[in-house]
Amino acid sequence: MKQQKRDPRPMSARLWSAQETADFLGIAVSTLYYWSYRGEGGPRLYRVGRNLRYDPADVQAWLDEQAA
Repeated sequence: MKQQKRDPRPMSARLWSAQETADFLGIAVSTLYYWSYRGEGGPRLYRVGRNLRYDPADVQAWLDEQAA
């Protein structure tokens, strides 16, 4: 039986909504939607149905890259 890889993140880690991500970054939600629509940067996102979701670790990594 093949063993599946487990995600090292704890189960309590969850994806952020666009509003939560925008609040964290201090930008408008419309900016996140614009970046997604144009494919012009921004943190890595996941589409869950019609919603955009962001991994907090990806958001932080993207923010760190912007500061460099």
